[in-house]
Amino acid sequence: MINLTIDNKPVQVPEGTTILKAARMNGIDIPTLCYFELDGMKFENKPGGCRVCVVEVKGRRNLAPACATDCMEGMEVFTHTARVINARKTVVELILSDHPNDCLQCEKNGDCELQSLTKRLGIKEIPFKGEQSHYRKDSTLSVYRDMDKCVMCRRCETMCNKFQTAGALSGVNRGFQAVVAPAFEQNLGDSSCINCGQCVQVCPVGALTLVDNISDVLKAIADPTKKVIVQTAPAVRVALGEEFGMKPGEIVTGKMAAALRRLGFDKVFDTDWSADLTIMEEGTELLQRLGKALKGEKVALPMFTSCCPAWVAFYEKNFPDLLEYPSTAKSPQGMFGAVAKNYLAPKLGVKREDLVVVSIMPCLAKKSERAREELSVNGDPDVNFVLSTRELAHMIRQCNLNLNDMPEEDFDNPLGQSTGAGVIFGATGGVMEAALRTAYEVHTGKTLPRIDFEETRGFQGIKEATIDFDGFPLKIAVAYSLANARILMEQVRNGNPNGYHFIEVMACPGGCIGGAGQPYHHGNSDIIRKRMEATYREDAGKPIRKSHENPDIIAIYKEYYGEPCGHLSHEQLHTHYFDRSDKIESTK
Repeated sequence: MINLTIDNKPVQVPEGTTILKAARMNGIDIPTLCYFELDGMKFENKPGGCRVCVVEVKGRRNLAPACATDCMEGMEVFTHTARVINARKTVVELILSDHPNDCLQCEKNGDCELQSLTKRLGIKEIPFKGEQSHYRKDSTLSVYRDMDKCVMCRRCETMCNKFQTAGALSGVNRGFQAVVAPAFEQNLGDSSCINCGQCVQVCPVGALTLVDNISDVLKAIADPTKKVIVQTAPAVRVALGEEFGMKPGEIVTGKMAAALRRLGFDKVFDTDWSADLTIMEEGTELLQRLGKALKGEKVALPMFTSCCPAWVAFYEKNFPDLLEYPSTAKSPQGMFGAVAKNYLAPKLGVKREDLVVVSIMPCLAKKSERAREELSVNGDPDVNFVLSTRELAHMIRQCNLNLNDMPEEDFDNPLGQSTGAGVIFGATGGVMEAALRTAYEVHTGKTLPRIDFEETRGFQGIKEATIDFDGFPLKIAVAYSLANARILMEQVRNGNPNGYHFIEVMACPGGCIGGAGQPYHHGNSDIIRKRMEATYREDAGKPIRKSHENPDIIAIYKEYYGEPCGHLSHEQLHTHYFDRSDKIESTK
């Protein structure tokens, strides 16, 4: 343990602790800009580049960056001397001198850390005048880049390269031309980017933002020739309330359904329903693969889940030799769109192309997923538009509504009734647990001795377990972050030495609850944990907790699809993948 004083307060911390962490552990807040961490998730960005966190250390001539300076025995630290405050103000003033003044129109207005820092330091004017840097704008279907606003904090670079190992972003050029960009400053869409959007979630300013589709949706709602329906993902209901002053993890399912109706949607459905449908298809596919393997047939095992579109883009670009391993089942968003356009449209008496399907998702990669050619028929996409949780909150406010004042309302049927298994899709390990609940009972014909598979839950980057499937040892793994997924994929590429049968992968911290379209968590892992707890709380309160017991799922197979993994369901509810490794080669 190290003994020191911070602002004359005695402090004791473990050896190797930085001044910044020591201060925060003792209730002393030192401002930062480039520093970012997800507590307990072993992810940290500390380049020490912005110098906003500088402090004065007795006996040291220069100011020390608190985020990159370790505590030493007997050290005396001062966090708010006149010298320190003046240095911080000067640093921020210099940053502002090369930053656009369009805060009123900026996507991050109100959530901008530079804006908050400017207010905290009492900066009223910018004393440094000069020519500002200008870069071309760039966009994918998910992420918009405005590098005029980049402050070179490098958070996005760290997230992209360390947390996701996508390798799409890095610092290029020097001096005033320095910018974070793909290799050779190519378009983000032509790079190894997977559109996970985590760079947007961690960007402190408006340099990286989502592609806003609110106006597209409002235009569709106003079109009398269109019938507009909406689906809402499991993770949205445990985070949307944060945008309206509610505590993280407060469940707003009924209020959200009511708000969506008042926004003008003709029908309000639940993606949890199609999550149950996904389990029927994916679970059946797993059992079919295992059955073939037990007969000695050659089959791709382990089977990977396919619900996360950022994960799908990742393996298409990085592991094209393993494309037969992921499940061919579409994501719940994709399945809902297919069911809506092929099954529901005739029931509503509208043409496929006149039914507009809108998704409310915690994820920015869903914006890109909906545009995949194989998720459309004759050019008409199964899902027309995707809004993030934050966009839904903005839309509610634009339409002069307040979520807090909404009554509790149910989803519409027949695509609205769901089980607890569908709800937990939003948390890392949830897809695995939902699949196990159904696969076990379908395989054995017996009732589960316990419905909660605690082995799949929690925040470990990789979780492993062996599940007793009535005498058969099913070896599973669960991973979030694509850095962890890469570890498992390399193992599979090298012969699957651990003998896994089934692996779940989610790209974002804690799963979809930490998605890039969710309200900004600003590195507070406690917010993500509370969202996860709420997800399992809603699951526990459901009268039905197994996908195969959902009466609406049973009914649609009886009326329309026949059986899971049958001919029609394969045609509408399954997909295929492509070798996109040329995107990786182009960066070399």
